[in-house]
Amino acid sequence: QVQLVESGGGLVQAGGSLRLSCAASGSGRSFNAMGWYRQAPGKQRELVAAITSARSTNYADSVQGRFTISRVNSKNTVYLQMNHLKPEDTAVYYCNAAYTFLGGSRSDYWGQGTQVTVSS
Repeated sequence: QVQLVESGGGLVQAGGSLRLSCAASGSGRSFNAMGWYRQAPGKQRELVAAITSARSTNYADSVQGRFTISRVNSKNTVYLQMNHLKPEDTAVYYCNAAYTFLGGSRSDYWGQGTQVTVSS
């Protein structure tokens, strides 16, 4: 059974940095894609950043240049380095891991979420 365990959230002042980590267990192979999503109160969950097993990355426009996603395939671990944090980055951050298949379908797994709060 796949489990994703996140760590690294917390409270930080605007302009500060945090690093989120997510370790996946229970998988027999590397996930095709891993990433981070976030959900702020009253808003829909949105993609923050994603990375494939080939290390191709994709970022939301709002975090481009401030956040960096990375992964260690052999450990099924993904990281999110967040710099120059802004109050609007405040949200619950969720780790995602997915197997993708021909035809576009995918199997998604989610972490429990970690709170990131940025004070002004």
